[in-house]
Amino acid sequence: MALDRINKDDALILSLSTGVPRAAPPRTLWRDAWRRYQRHRLAMAGSLVFLTLTLGTLVGPFLYPKAIDEIDFSVKLAGPTLLHPLGTDDLGRDLLARLLYGGRISIAVGLAAILIAITVGVLIGALAGYCGGTLDQVLMRVTDLFLALPQLPLLLLVVFLLRDWMRQTFGPEVGIFVLIVCVIGGLRWMGPARLVRASFLSLKEQVFVEAARGIGVPGGRLIVRQILPNALGPVIVTASLGVGSATLAQSSLPFLRLRFPPHMPPWGRLLAPRGHSAVVGVSSV
Repeated sequence: MALDRINKDDALILSLSTGVPRAAPPRTLWRDAWRRYQRHRLAMAGSLVFLTLTLGTLVGPFLYPKAIDEIDFSVKLAGPTLLHPLGTDDLGRDLLARLLYGGRISIAVGLAAILIAITVGVLIGALAGYCGGTLDQVLMRVTDLFLALPQLPLLLLVVFLLRDWMRQTFGPEVGIFVLIVCVIGGLRWMGPARLVRASFLSLKEQVFVEAARGIGVPGGRLIVRQILPNALGPVIVTASLGVGSATLAQSSLPFLRLRFPPHMPPWGRLLAPRGHSAVVGVSSV
């Protein structure tokens, strides 16, 4: 390590004395993928909108420190005013405060669920596409099995078996959050797995992969540094669309009696019809 540092220092001194710039660091496929992403205007615009929403939900409650459970029947169902910029609900609670606080829950559920789905999907798709043969057949039949499973009965079974146990083990907030994330993420990894497998099947026959394999690059390094960066396009599109769909799916789970406690108002609960929030709060206890 000391020799490497000496060589770097000598190269820096030589470049300063001769005026010849040092060689730029080698480009990698991951840097090329990030560069292509930065040049895509729609992708950057979408990232900017998402970062704005995330930053608003993280910083907003500190800039607008109004209680989310403060009940005032004298101003119930009021329209936007200076005191309540977005109005109030049927219990007189400030909607802007609840919107900012609930965004943390909804965005966290969407990000965590799609992270699980993408991780599992990329792992299974990469193994199936690169290895092929019997492993490919087994993994794809498992994927087909999950695609064929009816989601509604499966969700009902998961809720019936695990909801109370998760509440007692991890608490009502963390337990329900983990269960919702696992349910949504566990039912959305099949699409990314098929996309990644298809990309690997075509990319592993390319010349640069054959050349890397010919000089003895290990399989794991070949997957991570050569093939996977070239297969990121469909994965990024699936992930960006999946965050929104996972957030919407979370708002529909209260129909199956899988909901957060009343003091945690996700965006789906705020969209409930006026006059229904009190009923939801009572039934979720």
